Amino acid sequence: MIVVSNTSPIINLAAVGRLDILKQLYGEILIPQAVYHEIAVVGKEQPGAKEARTFPWIVTETISNPTLAVSLQFELDGGEAEAIALAIEKNADLLLLDERKGRRIATRLGVTSLGLLGVLIQARHNNYLTAVAPLLNELIVKAGFWISRPLYERVLKEAGE
Repeated sequence: MIVVSNTSPIINLAAVGRLDILKQLYGEILIPQAVYHEIAVVGKEQPGAKEARTFPWIVTETISNPTLAVSLQFELDGGEAEAIALAIEKNADLLLLDERKGRRIATRLGVTSLGLLGVLIQARHNNYLTAVAPLLNELIVKAGFWISRPLYERVLKEAGE
């Protein structure tokens, strides 16, 4: 399975010490150079920076079609644009992307995407998590992850909690 990730899923899971969820679910994660730069250079002291530089299962790739990424940057930031471009180039099975606008554009371009909350539901259904609620609460408190109350409740329901 080929999985490309944007910045948010990596830094948020790293902030709560649960980056292992991505490895358990997907084995290897591809990130484009712009995402690596956002995590490991700009955010060099932030959660996920050390992991992006050192974990062998987080693989940084250079996109081969910068024209697509540049055109996407009219609507998205550099990391999101390159993540979508890389997902298209690699014919990825899944793109991990939290931003709603980015997911809409990815869908329009034929890329299947999933946000961090969907990843948590998937991890729960695969028995990598015994419960989603404690991790959601930790993401909110430690990572500053914002989630509306109705969405919070919907995630718990979909996770079977």
